[in-house]
Amino acid sequence: MTDNSMDSDEIQTDGGIPEESMTSNPNQRMTRHQILTLISMASVNFSSMICYSILGPFFPYEAMKKGASQTVVGLIFGCYALCNLVGSLVLGKYIVQIGAKFMLVSGLFVSSVCTVLFGLLDRVPEGATFISMCFIIRSVDAVGFSAAMTSTFAVSAKVFPNNIATVLGSLEIFTGLGLILGPPIGGWLYQSLGYEVPFMALGCLLFLMVPFNIYVLPSFDATPTKDSFFRLFTHVKIVLICFAIFTLSSGIGFLDATLSIYAIDKFGLTPGYVGLLLLGLSLPYSLASPLLGVISDRFPSTRPWFMVIGGLSTATGFLFLGPVPFLHIERKLWLVIFTLAVIGFSLSMTAIPTFPEILNCAYENGFEDGLSTLGLVSGLFGAVWSIGMFCGPTLGGLITQKLSFEWAASIQGGLAFLAAFFLGVYFVCQGTPLKRAPLKKRTLSSEESTHLLS
Repeated sequence: MTDNSMDSDEIQTDGGIPEESMTSNPNQRMTRHQILTLISMASVNFSSMICYSILGPFFPYEAMKKGASQTVVGLIFGCYALCNLVGSLVLGKYIVQIGAKFMLVSGLFVSSVCTVLFGLLDRVPEGATFISMCFIIRSVDAVGFSAAMTSTFAVSAKVFPNNIATVLGSLEIFTGLGLILGPPIGGWLYQSLGYEVPFMALGCLLFLMVPFNIYVLPSFDATPTKDSFFRLFTHVKIVLICFAIFTLSSGIGFLDATLSIYAIDKFGLTPGYVGLLLLGLSLPYSLASPLLGVISDRFPSTRPWFMVIGGLSTATGFLFLGPVPFLHIERKLWLVIFTLAVIGFSLSMTAIPTFPEILNCAYENGFEDGLSTLGLVSGLFGAVWSIGMFCGPTLGGLITQKLSFEWAASIQGGLAFLAAFFLGVYFVCQGTPLKRAPLKKRTLSSEESTHLLS
């Protein structure tokens, strides 16, 4: 079979089906390979996130018993975001040279090994040795995680070019499930069976995803591009969307680091009830993402205004979360739950359109339509998200300590407002049309398809 009529970014599957037959328009049914790929991406999101989130309930306590201070524990968590930042940028740039499938599978393997090794740290001598091993394993795990997630974004956009927001929105269900189930499962296993068992069990779960994805995922052949992250940042629209992404992740990181202490101090909640309180944020986010993704794909003109309205709603939610002192509103638990639900929904409204909008902007400005550009956009998204996840808890915790939770939440809301305001001004100045056709993709003629499948 010759491939003179195929482009350099064709997907090679076990059945020899070219990429274009897998990237149908939104009204056509998914192919078998698309279904398997979607299952694969969902398994990666769920297993990676559940392993990422199991540390919260018990690791800080165990680390302090081993001689780590509260500051060092925070740095152990923080180094994960920094290494994820570097890994996303480097791996996103070289995804074509490394190979998307190999990057995803090897990232899963590295993360599974690191999860198991983390479960053996209770046998390491306390003090400097324990702390050093924590930093090393956590840093390597972050690189593996960035490899898996960068590939997931790129592969999803490659296989579903006309349904990117729908697919990413659907995958957020499994991301949310991993984040929701990780702490209670990890805490229950730790309390019942000890420190090692949570890491061993979930590390093995992650390892099982390796052969599954080797079998399911197609291989991707592509040609490296001369484009770069710097060229992406020469476009104002991409810079503003990245600022919005930063406010999203920093807001989530801020809540992870401060909300539990605030709820325990102000409302006398137990840690178990705090976990249920956090469902008020994660459940609306997970449940709304698929619906917003479908709307975003069917009506692409809604994406810019989703980001603007979502940002304004997020800002309002953070203002009333404390609530901000100058409003003189009495602090109530029901108000906290309600505002968390508003924040969760609005974060989803802002987040879902960001990836396809950056991708569309890149294509409209001359970036090559292929896996290399998808890798750049995926790496950029992961890097900006990691910056927010580092700055949110770090700066939010500092502001909370110096001022109060109410003022820290208000400042976080102010960042979301600025992102929404700048995006709104940009879209108005650019005259964003009410109706906009989705990005056109090259499709094979019937003669080419017959020739390739013969």
